[in-house]
Amino acid sequence: MKNRLSRFTLAPLLAALVLAGCASAPAPLPALPEVPAAFAEAQGAWTTTAPAEAQPRGSWWKAFGDPTLDDLVTRAEAGNTSLQTAAARLAQARALLRATDAQRALQLGVGASADRSAQPGLGVPPGTVLSAGASLAYELDLFGRLAKASDAAALDAQAREALLQSTRLLVQAEVAQAYFALRALDDERTLVRDTVEAYRDTLRLTERRVAAGDIAELDLARVRSEVAATEAEALALDRQRARLEHGLALLLGEPASGFRLAPAAWQTALPQVPAGVPSTVLARRPDVSAAQSSLLAAQARVGVAQAAWFPNLSLTATGGFASPELSDLFRWSARAWSVGALLSLPILDGGRREAGVASARAELDAALAGYREQVLVAFRDVEDELAALRLLDEQGRAQARAVESALRATGLSETRWRNGLVSQLELLDARRSELRNRRQALAVRAAQYQSTVGLIRALGGGWGEGRAGA
Repeated sequence: MKNRLSRFTLAPLLAALVLAGCASAPAPLPALPEVPAAFAEAQGAWTTTAPAEAQPRGSWWKAFGDPTLDDLVTRAEAGNTSLQTAAARLAQARALLRATDAQRALQLGVGASADRSAQPGLGVPPGTVLSAGASLAYELDLFGRLAKASDAAALDAQAREALLQSTRLLVQAEVAQAYFALRALDDERTLVRDTVEAYRDTLRLTERRVAAGDIAELDLARVRSEVAATEAEALALDRQRARLEHGLALLLGEPASGFRLAPAAWQTALPQVPAGVPSTVLARRPDVSAAQSSLLAAQARVGVAQAAWFPNLSLTATGGFASPELSDLFRWSARAWSVGALLSLPILDGGRREAGVASARAELDAALAGYREQVLVAFRDVEDELAALRLLDEQGRAQARAVESALRATGLSETRWRNGLVSQLELLDARRSELRNRRQALAVRAAQYQSTVGLIRALGGGWGEGRAGA
């Protein structure tokens, strides 16, 4: 009889083990679309590799050789609020991981209680029972549910860490781009103000010639118009610089009212992209790594949802003392203990667990689509910046020729105008053309710096050992 009872008691557990043997892990992830072995805009051989967000990115901004930029990036890393938020999210994810891991550990607790009761109808007089003791509990992870939950939480923490790296890289890149935009504006403001001074010299000479009766007052009105219009452009550049300066203060996490970046000549070196940069640097992109970790976490949660169909087995043990008198509570004769096991197996739940599995699979599909998109975005970003740098290099050479010709035309026109061989209108046209071409050359140079920083960000950091190749 005892053996039959034992077999009957163990039957649910044996059935659960059979179910576990039939249980399958989450279906393997569909393969991603084949990625190109080389970037279309790159020179040399490229290779593909798995995400490697742990690879060092180095202080890539130091390749520009600008101490002011170095200082700004350091201040941004210390005070940027987006970085602080991302760091807090990472700390939260790590705390959740510790909480999830704690479910797999032995649970120990102590407690004490006092209970007074009576049953007058049964003739039981009022009585008090005092108890104190400890309890142990441990859930056996027969089907890997707790392990899968821990894996998912660990992958979430990895994703948060990658997002922190992504935020840091984004902030560094935005600080560098804002700084270069400021320096480009400083050069442009100097150029426009120099042009204003040239117009003023022409204005003074024109005023003398009008007073002498050599030329008509119409020429004087034209020069005054050019002076005023160019002064207005200089003031517009001042307004644009103030906005950029305030935006840079926000990136640094500092009040805009107290932040100032003095104008200076733009002498920052432009790093060159070496031919044949290996695509292993692309694997360091933290956003790609975060998307991959989120995908694997979603896959692990499918396993957690599937494991909810299988039984849970918990072992418990308690030990302590119980007595109606406080003075006798800790006597050896008042000792009490118990051990037990709790096996629970779901039968009917109204479709709740099935809905949980469907929800987890939908989350996995969404994570897979997000990961695929992030990989495609990474390739697009690199191709965009490589194409921009190649075309900007050609555009810069063409614009340099245009500036050289415009300077020559202005010099010839001014000489001819002073000798009375051409009208003042021709001189003004030449100077407008010179100013336009020189400002366009500055815009091309600024775009080269912006695209270089954009490429570094698209590659997940510098392309050299600790710094971008100068």
